[in-house]
Amino acid sequence: MLQPEVETERASGHVIEERIIHAVLSGRIAPGERFGEKEVGDIFGVSRTLVREAMIRLSSRGLVDVSPRRGWFVIEPSVIEAREIINARRAVETGLIMNHHAISAEAITRLRAHHLAQQTAIADQDLARRAYLLGNFHVHMAHVLGNSILADILENLTARTVLIAALYQSEADAQHSCDDHGALITAMERGDKDEAIRITQDHLVHLERALRNRASSNRHTGLRSALCTV
Repeated sequence: MLQPEVETERASGHVIEERIIHAVLSGRIAPGERFGEKEVGDIFGVSRTLVREAMIRLSSRGLVDVSPRRGWFVIEPSVIEAREIINARRAVETGLIMNHHAISAEAITRLRAHHLAQQTAIADQDLARRAYLLGNFHVHMAHVLGNSILADILENLTARTVLIAALYQSEADAQHSCDDHGALITAMERGDKDEAIRITQDHLVHLERALRNRASSNRHTGLRSALCTV
């Protein structure tokens, strides 16, 4: 059995991992952001070894890379990689819908609550929360439908999609995504798989177009600010 100190250290390592993913999905960390092991360790109050372990896990998830001269940094996907990632999302999300036979009233309620939170973030002009919720909806949908494996896959793909889109959406793009989510929930509630798949396909086509329209940055001024905000 692990000693409490070891358990705490391991838990802290996963906190680093999840906090970085959250910061990416919230648009607080941009492609190319560098992570100094000492700086991240100071932010979380942990050893550089623990930071390195968290970075290795993030690297295996395709979110960070390491360079002998630069150290750890957030990936900067090419246009080709961008299209591959969007195609991967298309396969996963349409497959999730096709293979689910019945959606409970409780599941629909949870999806609508998430959709309402998206609308509220847009109305409040809370850019970071808006970005996080719009990306997280697809992960949340997989969880609600009872597939934690696909939820993990979608979390990685969604975070990388956010990086591809330079982390930021225009007001119109954000509202369009939110409206798509609402329409998708309605189609799923009706049991109309064809319509749900059509909405999902169109949603990702719109995302591909948005790759060409990068908006100004809303990222935080420092790594500590980005990682300490939830």
